Amino acid sequence: MTLKSVVILVFIQFLPNFSTAQILIPMDEDGQSDHLKSYGLVYEAITLGYDCHWLLNYRGGSFVILNGDQEIIKKALIKGVSYEVASANALVALISDLQSPANNTNSLPLEKVPEIAVYSPSGKQPWDDAVTLVLTYAEIPFTTIYDQEIINGDLQLFDWLHLHHEDFTGQYGKFYNTYRDAAWYINQKSSYESAARLMGYNKVSKQ
Repeated sequence: MTLKSVVILVFIQFLPNFSTAQILIPMDEDGQSDHLKSYGLVYEAITLGYDCHWLLNYRGGSFVILNGDQEIIKKALIKGVSYEVASANALVALISDLQSPANNTNSLPLEKVPEIAVYSPSGKQPWDDAVTLVLTYAEIPFTTIYDQEIINGDLQLFDWLHLHHEDFTGQYGKFYNTYRDAAWYINQKSSYESAARLMGYNKVSKQ
């Protein structure tokens, strides 16, 4: 167990034992220590049924959990996410103010998490795909799909699709000029062409 883990566990033991708390998850540069983990925390909170709101154009797009409790604070501490405890009256007043037509802000209730798919080829290295790296780090669940799943009609299973940073010209990506004679690149090219033929296409670019 790392020293950081020990410190967090000790701190958790001395948290106030309240049943509910109104929690602000700041997303501005100065207020948040881990922005990506913050998204994962809010995603998990929505999944668990907490009353979450997204404060648009307020402190970098902060989040509010109106019925937070000690458990969600523990999760924030473990993830290294900065949070602020505020009174219910203060946050309700803030949300009301953000919804005023006089301000370029708003409050959006977050009631359902999206089913996320990432369009990304098999066999890629983790560092090849920033989207899957970010979602994995943030602990936001996702499903990786590629051409066969799309042909099968699986897109209808998802609410949100992230596209892998792919070259759709059929030239097999940005590494063609430099690595086209490398063994790994030749194998990848062969794999893509075989997959295209299995789906009834004579060229990768026709998929």
